[in-house]
Amino acid sequence: MGGPGNPPEGTPEGVPGGGEDEYRSVVFDESFVRAARLQEFSAQERIADHAPAVRRRTPVRRGLSRQALVLVLLIAVAFGTAIYMGVRNPYQTPAARGPGEPLRMTVIPLAPEGEVPGTADPASLYAHSPAAQFKSGAEGVPLPASRRTAHFSDSQVVTALTTAKDYIVRSALDPEVLTGREVRSVRVLLDPDQLEQFDQSFARPTADGHHAPTGWLVRFDPSRAELAEREVRVQGTLQAAEADSSTLEVTADHTFVYALRPAGAAAKDEVSLFTLRRELQFRFDREDLRLHQARLVVSYVQAGPLSCAEDSTNHLRPLLAGQTAKEGGPAGTDPYATGSATALCGSLARSAQPKV
Repeated sequence: MGGPGNPPEGTPEGVPGGGEDEYRSVVFDESFVRAARLQEFSAQERIADHAPAVRRRTPVRRGLSRQALVLVLLIAVAFGTAIYMGVRNPYQTPAARGPGEPLRMTVIPLAPEGEVPGTADPASLYAHSPAAQFKSGAEGVPLPASRRTAHFSDSQVVTALTTAKDYIVRSALDPEVLTGREVRSVRVLLDPDQLEQFDQSFARPTADGHHAPTGWLVRFDPSRAELAEREVRVQGTLQAAEADSSTLEVTADHTFVYALRPAGAAAKDEVSLFTLRRELQFRFDREDLRLHQARLVVSYVQAGPLSCAEDSTNHLRPLLAGQTAKEGGPAGTDPYATGSATALCGSLARSAQPKV
């Protein structure tokens, strides 16, 4: 008699494995069941919905989802764009910059021919001087009409002119600078390559044509004179031109007229005029333009009334109303006239003084 799991007549011949079920080796694990395309409904589901006994399952997607594919695609596009822009970058990489060109400066004192005229009314002095029609403050330093050059755009030319004007205004019109209390506002406008020369000029002033504070800015000896009016009369020009394909050059030529009185004097004391003609030459490369900085390469100053016997390297020590120069100089020099003086000390022409 056969066993409980075998047919009565025994195991049929030809059955592999000695009569064992050929599917007994197949293991229906959980992953196999979940992967089946057909799934049997539960008894409750079949009663409620009258649905067939089985339902077709949505096949499990293998690989990346649609969102992941889109993300990968976007990353690839961004990466490709970055590489393309790196190769086709329209902005030029700044060229290596050599040592900064040192500022060459000349300060020429102009001695008066006789007594320095003065009056208690500054407006009267201006009205009777060649500065009668000069404008006050920064209005006397207007920007010219600018045009692009072969290698620089309109905006770059305007930036060069504006930076040069800022330097002029800060270094010759700011009362804090004129009285010797401030230098940083001028320093921050300079090309970094010139800062060492600038700092040495104020730490150790020397009349060597490179390290005179009065070559960088205008300042009066506070123990000698003070401003009678904060507004300074100015007239002059600014011009921009291309020095070469990588350099813009701005030339400034201005005459400044200051109303001064003795230090600590009362308001009723006499006031005199001090005239200073200043020619500056600036150069700008593209990095200077980007940083709003200037490279000052030439500073040529004529100023008076001054005494040729006094040192004008660190401060200007003006001769005031009623004073005379101890020493004169060569033929009279008029700072209002065009052309450059060549003397190391000159005489202030009578035509440059107010007629009072």
